[in-house]
Amino acid sequence: MVVIELPDGSKLEFQGPTTVKEIAGKIAKSLEKNAVGAVFNGELIDVHTPITESGRIRIITPKDPESLEILRHSAAHLLAKAVKKLYGNNEVKLGIGPATQEGFYYDFDLPVSISEEDLPKIEAEMEKIVKAKEPFRREVISREKARELFKNDPYKLKLLESIPEEEEVSIYWLGEDFFDLCKGPHVEHAGQIKAFKLLSVAGAYWRGDSRNKMLQRIYGTAFWKKKELEEFLHRLEEAKKRDHRVLGKQLDLFGIYEEAGPGLVFWHPNGAIIRQEIEQWVEEEHRKRGYQRIYTPHIMKADLWKRSGHYNFYRENMFFVPVVEHDEEERLGNDEVPLTCSEIEKAHWYAVKPMNCPGHILIYKSQVRSYRDLPIRFFEFGTVYRYEKSGSLHGLLRVRGFTQDDGHIFCRPDQLKEEIQGVMDYIMDLLSTFKLDYVINVGTRPEKFIGTEEAWEHATNALIEALKERGFEYNIVEGDGAFYGPKIDIAVLDAIGRKWDGPTIQVDFNLPERFDLTYVDRDGQKKRPVMVHRAIMGSIERFIGLLIEHYAGLFPTWLAPVQAVIIPVSDKYLDYADEVYAKLKEAGIRVKLDDESAKVGYKIRKAETQKIPYMLIVGEREKENQTVSVRSKREGDLGEMELQQFLDKILTEIKEKA
Repeated sequence: MVVIELPDGSKLEFQGPTTVKEIAGKIAKSLEKNAVGAVFNGELIDVHTPITESGRIRIITPKDPESLEILRHSAAHLLAKAVKKLYGNNEVKLGIGPATQEGFYYDFDLPVSISEEDLPKIEAEMEKIVKAKEPFRREVISREKARELFKNDPYKLKLLESIPEEEEVSIYWLGEDFFDLCKGPHVEHAGQIKAFKLLSVAGAYWRGDSRNKMLQRIYGTAFWKKKELEEFLHRLEEAKKRDHRVLGKQLDLFGIYEEAGPGLVFWHPNGAIIRQEIEQWVEEEHRKRGYQRIYTPHIMKADLWKRSGHYNFYRENMFFVPVVEHDEEERLGNDEVPLTCSEIEKAHWYAVKPMNCPGHILIYKSQVRSYRDLPIRFFEFGTVYRYEKSGSLHGLLRVRGFTQDDGHIFCRPDQLKEEIQGVMDYIMDLLSTFKLDYVINVGTRPEKFIGTEEAWEHATNALIEALKERGFEYNIVEGDGAFYGPKIDIAVLDAIGRKWDGPTIQVDFNLPERFDLTYVDRDGQKKRPVMVHRAIMGSIERFIGLLIEHYAGLFPTWLAPVQAVIIPVSDKYLDYADEVYAKLKEAGIRVKLDDESAKVGYKIRKAETQKIPYMLIVGEREKENQTVSVRSKREGDLGEMELQQFLDKILTEIKEKA
């Protein structure tokens, strides 16, 4: 007997193995028709996967977000079959082809190089398979049969070796002449893949390891409806115009130089102004909210990271350096006289910090804390370094060195909800200041966790109650908490609807225990404080990357590196332009005088390209009237204004962060 529990708690009974399709048919014919898969006991499966045990099920239709994973994974197989048909079934070696958040890709070892000009030809071959409605079919096979099937496909053999012995091996057929090593799930037939598009071609090392062969990766996307695909492609075109890497170069904001190392950001003067303005505002807001500014070292002993647990869980992403203790008679290694093996053996190993929390903990532990002292709120602009694979680095969004507006709150359990609300209030102020929309997710206890279930329940309830009392809408993401505690994650939406990793609030049971953090309570007994990790922006680099793309490079006036440019119509009016420049400078405006001997039209186009909020054009009439003609990048031609009138306007705009 197989007993299936539905989301509403009702149950269906089957005498033997069943399928999603059969279960959906028992509920409603319309659901049977629209079902594309299900979440069964927490695992995504397709409609024909045999269900041989009792459990909980939620039927997936195209209206559910999980359905896109099924569709896009199927589209990846469709792509692989088309490429094999076009470039030779035996010559093409297949890597991996997963679904992604925005589409899918497949890695190929091909006998020829392909380019984006080849994509329409591949799409046409995919369309033939779609029109034929070739079916997907799952088959469980023995490892021996799998080795025989993939004997000429080295990448699939390596994947086969990585499947644990206790797990079954399955392949998926698409039609009668294509199969792939795959766990699934997939749609019923290729005819359901109605709206797809191949997007680009790139190189990708096998398994992301630069020591392996470079494969050719084809990216694509798929949706259930053509309208959804068209909307996505429109957003993609808009995203290209907003690419922070392109705008960063155009506006001279930042650089990343191979001579210094990949993923390390150099802020140019224009970018430094934006960062400085943001940091000043953030620091002022922290001070208002009772945070104490601290500084912690960039490197600390490796033993500290072992105690915190980062060494065991995170060391592959950490940088380590040997430090040799020496006196005046000894020396450190250098280019001419390198360190010997014996010296390295004696070295003390330090880690370049990937996170700031252990440093904040050491400051907390530096003295006895009373219940009266709590909550204690520490904050720093902490620069951290994490090893990211070179293939994953992406402008400001994925780097190896970045700065966090990192804060940690040490509080009593009875203060937890109020502290969470205080952080949420701050986050909302930040998002409203930068005109950003958001989605709130609450991550609950995962399968592997530390601490007691009672402590988890208290912390999770505190997060949820804090949100409810402030009237926030939120999603519960079951099992998405960190192993050390539940969390609130806020996904930030930019101007074209893309989601970015944003603010986070995490409750931690792990580090207070590991470092034996205590405070003396009213009864004179030592108690364990609750530790809250929180970042309002998170990575400053990533946040500015988000802002560049959100604003398409046209920053609000308070952030703009140059807030106004003065454009004299000819050199005859440079004296008056100098007067205007001096008055704006004195008022604290970041102003530039374009005294280049060029036509006014050229100067205006240049200011437009530099995305300067205001152009002040001065000529004969303006000089006589002691005025300026104002052109706004956002509002267009504002006409002639008295200088003080313009100053009042721009200063109000800056003060209100409009």
